[in-house]
Amino acid sequence: MTLFEHRRKARQAHEAPLAARMRPRTFDEFVGQDHLVGPQRVLRRSIEADQVPSMVLWGPPGSGKTTMAFLISSLTQCHFSPVSAVSAGVADLRRVVEEAKERAGMHDQRTILFVDEIHRFNKAQQDAVLPYVEDGTITLIGATTENPSFEVIAPLLSRCRVFTLESLTDEQVGLIVERALKDEERGLGGHGVEVAPDALEMLVTIANGDARVALNALELAFSATPVDKDDVVLVTLPTVEDALQRRALLYDKQGDQHYDTISAFIKSVRGSDPDAALYWLGRMIEAGENPLFIARRIVILAAEDIGMADPLALPIAVACQQAVHFIGMPEGRIPLAEATVYLATAPKSNNAYAALNRALEDVRQTRNDPVPLHLRNAVTGLMRERGYGKGYRYAHDYEGHFVGQEFLPKALQGKRYYQPSDQGYEGEVAKRLRAWWVAYKGVEDKPGTQEPPSS
Repeated sequence: MTLFEHRRKARQAHEAPLAARMRPRTFDEFVGQDHLVGPQRVLRRSIEADQVPSMVLWGPPGSGKTTMAFLISSLTQCHFSPVSAVSAGVADLRRVVEEAKERAGMHDQRTILFVDEIHRFNKAQQDAVLPYVEDGTITLIGATTENPSFEVIAPLLSRCRVFTLESLTDEQVGLIVERALKDEERGLGGHGVEVAPDALEMLVTIANGDARVALNALELAFSATPVDKDDVVLVTLPTVEDALQRRALLYDKQGDQHYDTISAFIKSVRGSDPDAALYWLGRMIEAGENPLFIARRIVILAAEDIGMADPLALPIAVACQQAVHFIGMPEGRIPLAEATVYLATAPKSNNAYAALNRALEDVRQTRNDPVPLHLRNAVTGLMRERGYGKGYRYAHDYEGHFVGQEFLPKALQGKRYYQPSDQGYEGEVAKRLRAWWVAYKGVEDKPGTQEPPSS
């Protein structure tokens, strides 16, 4: 390295953002992820023994994926070749591979290829490195915020270990901030910085488990705070609030957060908790989720989880979808909230949905017997001669508009697919079905039983 390059790197290190300067240099400085790099953990021991496997580091932003990769580079004898999937192409990957071959042949040195945001690599780019990961030319470390099962091709994923990083706790983020405030070499320790307790609390809360967010906000608040007469830079709550205007929600409309949040919403409605349902609804709205996606899920919820317990749930859900489509946002959040509360507080039953699934199982696994003759329409003389419609009884000609007769194929007669609950309106349906069964068979039967008693 020339003197000019040394000075340039030193200047870059000094001018780098606080989050970059405070990256840990050893595992003892690393905060969080004890399940991976805590003392005596297998991954940590293999790194310290310079036996690094190909791996994918999967975790939320600010959890330490890139930091862990650079820490690995400093603790092993391998050459470290970092690339960003945002800007690197197949040509860049081939160059790294060729250099790795030369390095292995001339110096017997292994190469680690670190791919940041590996989920942005397309199939061709991932295919380009696959054979060299397989034959050991390179050791691959990929970092991603997306589920690698969906974003990394199966052959490459099968040759890598997936390590899941967890979002940092508030206590861990607070520890990182405290270190930055005290560190005189890389942090703000030599600048007389003090952070008011309420400002520190909000800084940690704003971070939402992302250490980078906390350090960036701290650095911005520090740079915007003048030195007082006692040579102290006192960072206050208003300064922190101004430095980071609002909490950055962790949400990706095409990734895991999209599916995880809608899952929490659905389960809250199904669990009859309107408060939790409204919270998750608010999270989606605030993150900019497509309101029609939410409305579609509400329609499905109404049919699947409320069902016959409250038949009004479905038309209310459909009306919500139409209202959101008609008026748009931000006012569309109002019918979304109304439908959410209605569904969450409605009686629940999935029995109609379950009944269809049971019927479909018989459709798929039993003979497709012909429609019984008495249920067929006799529209020609030949059909009447063959017995079409013979013996069919028209329900409206009988008292109570009901008459007992068989409607299933002979092999399935007696099957009970729909088993109504006692919830809401469905309880009335159960009573009605029980009365019809008694009128037809002359015996008492609970409609919820799978097999009715024989007549």
